[in-house]
Amino acid sequence: MATFLIASILVLVYMTLIFCFALTIKDNSVVDIFYGTAFLVGCWGSYLIYGSGHPRQWLILLLLTIWGLRLAIHLFFKKRGHEEDFRYRKWREEWGETFVWRSFLQIFMLQGLVVVAVSTPALLVVTSPGETLGWPDLVGTFIWFFGFFFEALGDWQLLRFKSDPANRGKIMRYGLWKTTRHPNYFGEALLWWGIFLIGLGASQGMIGIVSPLLIGFLLLKVSGIPMLEEKYEGNPEFELYRKQTNAFFPWFPGRGG
Repeated sequence: MATFLIASILVLVYMTLIFCFALTIKDNSVVDIFYGTAFLVGCWGSYLIYGSGHPRQWLILLLLTIWGLRLAIHLFFKKRGHEEDFRYRKWREEWGETFVWRSFLQIFMLQGLVVVAVSTPALLVVTSPGETLGWPDLVGTFIWFFGFFFEALGDWQLLRFKSDPANRGKIMRYGLWKTTRHPNYFGEALLWWGIFLIGLGASQGMIGIVSPLLIGFLLLKVSGIPMLEEKYEGNPEFELYRKQTNAFFPWFPGRGG
């Protein structure tokens, strides 16, 4: 589809510019700040060319814009004053002389392709928005708001916790973090299920299921929980926290340990 081609070109050009910026400041972790806005570049760019002003198009793009800008602002303030994230620093050390081209392909271009794939429901709606809004749009919007709330509140609670010097080296175990070790990841996954439901109104909308499935896989098995928790393995406080608290789905804390 032409919308996917346009979105891919826009996102990959955008990620190339971010790659050049990261090379200049010698910090690949800045890519995280621009992750959310990459969705806006691809989806809004496609809409400006192929959009028809359908309410479903406006709804899904509005929700993506709120999410993308909130995430970018949060990650900017989280990143400010800090060095390159340990995950990216590890790759910098491991890749050695191949660092530049592997960074371009395995971080920036790969993330760009993920952005386009996860954007599938929105791009399907831009391509062919379908009939008038219905109950799946209402349910999808409700699920999106619940997921957005979980992600945003979890991020804010963690940022506030870490901003207190007294908590340096400690594990966050309060608020939403008492019910799940990763409330922000749970919220992220959930809101994409909401986007998928809204996208069902589009022609071939079922294809959009690739979006929440891919996000869930990445968070649970690849770059989310596994990489983050590897950093804390062996920490007694974290090991107790892991025994007592679900990794992903919120639930009442246990009494393990």
